[in-house]
Amino acid sequence: MALRGNLRDFTVTQLLNLINLANKTGTLIVEGPGETVRVSFREGKLAYAQMGQEDNHLAAILHRANRLTTGQLRVIQLRAANLSDKELGLMLINANYLSQEDVLNALQAYFTDVIRRLFTWVEGTFHFENDQMPPEDRINVRLDLENLIIEGARQLRELEQLQDEIPSLEMCLRFTERPGANLQKMNLSVEEWRVVSYINPRNTIQQIAAACKIADIDIRRIVYGLIQAGLVEVIRPQNAAAQSAERSRPSMPVQTREEQKSLVNRLISRIRSI
Repeated sequence: MALRGNLRDFTVTQLLNLINLANKTGTLIVEGPGETVRVSFREGKLAYAQMGQEDNHLAAILHRANRLTTGQLRVIQLRAANLSDKELGLMLINANYLSQEDVLNALQAYFTDVIRRLFTWVEGTFHFENDQMPPEDRINVRLDLENLIIEGARQLRELEQLQDEIPSLEMCLRFTERPGANLQKMNLSVEEWRVVSYINPRNTIQQIAAACKIADIDIRRIVYGLIQAGLVEVIRPQNAAAQSAERSRPSMPVQTREEQKSLVNRLISRIRSI
């Protein structure tokens, strides 16, 4: 029986578990809204992954892993553009610039990151192409799936809990009248500060996620943390009709209360200093 279906009925974690138990060889193709992911396996082990049109050539992966500088990446792209990934990897190893372990670790980290991003998908279709493998010039890895399956199951449980806490991303956020946390003592990440900068009764949580380019589970996690810190509260959208028309254009905060205005100004100043 062909392995195909919908992510609403079969999660990515369940797919990985099936591929692992059946020792399958081939490529899993997952098509989501506007993007397609291809993940290849050999005898039930992760071999390769491609996220949409993202550049996953070896040089680009090494650059993301901080193993190549931007200047070195440009030189390779200009002078070694005709080299395959296998040839480039061998050249870097023979030049003693990187070890074989360095190359494989960078590839494994990138391929597992693709899987982790795929865990956040709840919409899409999938099918498995038996014996279809990546292009011959690409370097494959051989990575056990057990730890990824455990991580995916844990992330799925977390998503379910966050969905219970924040059922709809079409709701909006506003700062509380008297925030229960001292912002100067809060250690927020750059991503969290960006989310905070868009908090406004006219912006839905979904719009904020799109503006910050973060996944649903991540925006839910950040919003839940801000709620628990006493900084924000969830409210219904102001003027739902106008909200729908402006869905792709989230507004920056415009507050009327002096306390909230001061708070937002401090947030924006903090973001600009990062």
